[in-house]
Amino acid sequence: MPSTNDTERPQEALDVAKQYLRRERPLSALVVALAVSVFSGTYLATSLLPAVVVAAILLVAARAPVLQSSGTIRLRTDADPETVVAEFTGPTPPVLALQWGVASEVTTEDDTAIYSVSYLFGLRSVEVAVDTHTDTTASGERLVESEVTVNGQPWATYTSTIRSTNEQTTIEVAYLSNRRFGLRRIPQELLAKRYRDEVLTAQGYTVVERDAHFGL
Repeated sequence: MPSTNDTERPQEALDVAKQYLRRERPLSALVVALAVSVFSGTYLATSLLPAVVVAAILLVAARAPVLQSSGTIRLRTDADPETVVAEFTGPTPPVLALQWGVASEVTTEDDTAIYSVSYLFGLRSVEVAVDTHTDTTASGERLVESEVTVNGQPWATYTSTIRSTNEQTTIEVAYLSNRRFGLRRIPQELLAKRYRDEVLTAQGYTVVERDAHFGL
């Protein structure tokens, strides 16, 4: 089935995502520049062979899949549970705002949301796909599971439990990356940490508690 046209996205969340993007791109470029500087410095101080060895070590350290992210988030909102379920099962789920917020286009194909993200001045691009499934527990709570892939490869799973409590709706989100990352991901992860709660607040969700892990 053909993809639908570009999906409309909440402007407040887009504004936060754009702030993140404006800082993430220079930070990624800085990481590359530092690696090049180490290589150049080694070459100038010694010779080509030691510089090549250093470059190989840096490349392995940066790309070796040793780190994994996981955690839980407890959210609260005044919106009713059905509205929350609709938002979490739609093409722009609140917990993935930094992903769809930096995409050049958000489309849907069948029940899958697709985020097209370009970088390196448009020279490279990735396709983030989100496949969502819902269920209901015996006690009436709604479960929303979002499977995220990047260029067809597993990336992360988000499982959200949605329930009504005291005229408010609470959401318990558990997430786990389905792949491991190299050390080069650390600066990006630290920067994203600065904007995760802010982008949720912009969508009307209060972050009550967050327990995040990024490491071995």
